[in-house]
Amino acid sequence: MSSAAPESTSAEVLDRAPVSEAPPSHAEHEPYIPASQSPRELTLRAIVLGAVLGVIFAASSVYLALKVGLTVSASIPIAVLSITIFRAFGRATILENNIVQTTGSAGESLAAGIAFTMPAFLLMGYAMEGMKVVAIALLGGLLGVLMMIPLRHGLIVEEHKNLTYPEGTACADVLIVGETGGTNAKTVLGGFGLGFVYKLLGDPAKLFQMNPDYRFSSFRGASFGGELTPEMLGVGYIIGPRTASTMMAGGVLAYLILIPLIAFFGEGLGTPIFPATTLIREMTPNEIRSRYVLYIGAGAVATGGFVSLGRAMPTILKAFKSGIRNFRVGGKASTASVPRTAQDLPFSVVIYGSLGLLGLIWLAPMLDIQLVPAILIMLFGFFFVTVSSRITGEIGSSSNPISGMTVATLLITCLLFLAMGWVGVEHRAAALTTAAIVCVAASNGGTTSQDLKTGFLVGATPRRQQIALLVGVVTSALFIGWTLLFLNKAYTTVVAENYEAPLPPAAITAEMMTAPDGQSYRVGYMADSGGAVPQGKYLVDEGGKIAFVVDPGIGGRAPHVPEKLDAPRPVPVGAVAKGTQLGPDRQEYRVIEVESGGSLEKGRYLVSGEEAVYKLRDVQKLDAPKASLFALIIDGILTRKLPWSLVLIGVMLAVMMELCGVASLPFAVGVYLPLSTSVPIFVGGLVRWLVDRQRRAGKEASAEEEFSPGTLLSSGYIAGGAIAGLVAATVAGFGMERQFDLGSRLGDITSSNLSGIIAFGLIVVALYMVGTKAQDAVGGGGGGAPGGTSPEGAAATK
Repeated sequence: MSSAAPESTSAEVLDRAPVSEAPPSHAEHEPYIPASQSPRELTLRAIVLGAVLGVIFAASSVYLALKVGLTVSASIPIAVLSITIFRAFGRATILENNIVQTTGSAGESLAAGIAFTMPAFLLMGYAMEGMKVVAIALLGGLLGVLMMIPLRHGLIVEEHKNLTYPEGTACADVLIVGETGGTNAKTVLGGFGLGFVYKLLGDPAKLFQMNPDYRFSSFRGASFGGELTPEMLGVGYIIGPRTASTMMAGGVLAYLILIPLIAFFGEGLGTPIFPATTLIREMTPNEIRSRYVLYIGAGAVATGGFVSLGRAMPTILKAFKSGIRNFRVGGKASTASVPRTAQDLPFSVVIYGSLGLLGLIWLAPMLDIQLVPAILIMLFGFFFVTVSSRITGEIGSSSNPISGMTVATLLITCLLFLAMGWVGVEHRAAALTTAAIVCVAASNGGTTSQDLKTGFLVGATPRRQQIALLVGVVTSALFIGWTLLFLNKAYTTVVAENYEAPLPPAAITAEMMTAPDGQSYRVGYMADSGGAVPQGKYLVDEGGKIAFVVDPGIGGRAPHVPEKLDAPRPVPVGAVAKGTQLGPDRQEYRVIEVESGGSLEKGRYLVSGEEAVYKLRDVQKLDAPKASLFALIIDGILTRKLPWSLVLIGVMLAVMMELCGVASLPFAVGVYLPLSTSVPIFVGGLVRWLVDRQRRAGKEASAEEEFSPGTLLSSGYIAGGAIAGLVAATVAGFGMERQFDLGSRLGDITSSNLSGIIAFGLIVVALYMVGTKAQDAVGGGGGGAPGGTSPEGAAATK
């Protein structure tokens, strides 16, 4: 037990309201800090540090969710960092460290809900407004915390022996070990520093090739490459070899089977095939993927989500019945004296707070939600917060199938809208807003329950944790919205296009924007997918004729953008013609592809006469696979205008994998994502397999625990690489890429594929060495519950 003497803090003033009655079963568990002691807990420094760490991990989670459609729990890395930071500035109590991880974990859960849903507005042709993003994050996050309060003693206390909350229990173990002197924070910090520096040297400094690729000359359309980043390597290590291999299999199917098949059969076609508007023989492998394979992947992802949800249905129904019972018990108030470790925020806060949130959702002008969808949000919110909390208790928050719950919400909402005749443009936005708030609430509800389990094991005061969670929601919501908008803006491109049909007058706004040709144009948003103009954002002239397409950085489909050469250069012999394209000046140019030779580097160029004028620069886009799926569902139900044949091929692929006994969801995610993303994830999974094999040979744990050295280093890789990605986005957003590009000054060696493979190999070796070293600073049990589980397959299902 802790030897800390009871101390009074200013937070105790908050504890004078009525509290919930302590359940009889509470006495069966003796926490690490008994109820009779009251060490420092809800202090200002704990709240501030938790908010700061929460913002950092929230930003990395947003980047990760947009990149690959998954997130990993941040509770353990935040707990480890808190122990170390406080130890440097004077020792903190275990309950203060618990408040830090509680406050900080709210950021990761909000990031998942927001990044999974909000980019769908862009894909559906709406503006992604900053105030709407913040409002959805804030309202959904608060809803998730409030609705978990009356469920706490039912799910956490009464079900203590049945619901282990594996990640919450592992986090409690870390806090207890840190209290007694052990910590592995240097591993997390080392991983953060190594991942951060590696990513900056690769991009924006470009001292080595982070994206090596190879196109098979005798295998038309086939290509192989890797985005060799530390965050993807860390994700692969955490999700484990099975899921990483399954994702890789999906990528191999897409890039080495489907794309070559489409290229082979489309080689002799003289007309474009819907939904593309250019000839297949003129497309690169990535263009074929964006025009055709993405729809196949989306159909597979949707089917995998339904299968996952169907498997969880018995648990969902059981959880809901239990939740209703626990909600009633949680509503009982008592003025009797109760132990500190059983004090919740008053039930009146839940009731009045929920009613207040209902009113805000209904009346907030930026949401534009009518009363019926607002009521649906509250009903779905309570249902899925209950379900999410119980599932988290069984398999952890990283494995929580939040996207499956969101798909169910979206389907039911869209079908209800369809039955009521609400199929207009504004109703599609309302359906997405409904699902987005529920998604955030469910994600935060599961994380809240996990934090409360950690607190239950270490002897925290639930009321103070709930206050910390509310603070974490508010601070993280503001930053998450800014991060999402910033990333989109940093990678947004403007490309000249010609459409015969003008943009409808109703779609044109008063907003003005300067185009690459130096002229100002009006901005229009095409959200109706039924016309001759696809959904999206456009720049139009006075007559409404489209001049430019504003391709978003999140979910964008333009793989490259013209960049003017310093001076026109002659076209080398052997250049291959690839059709025509408009330049930034809206003049038509021939497109050529150069392998090597002459004054032009390898790549595609826009040519006038016999001179290259522009180089087509490859543009990084964030795929946002979950948001693409949600946009597909809304348009599919409310407009019924999609390339359904491609979608159904994806459905059948997922069904086939299930019949083969392979989990269809990670496979489908692999089909949807670029192969270059799956490659480093697969390498991370392979390293995890080698580490587990070595540990078994050394008669250590048969599988890595949540807080083992390899997992902690991977968490550092993820955070460091993602934050460096934000720095690179900042450089791109301010147009300073040339100033930071050191590689071009050093010659061809930095742009070779070998340079990237060697650099990546170094951090792979470092991960293996750390993963196989003896685990001497963390371990032990906390609160009488099993410590840690392998998160095999966790993140890919979320």
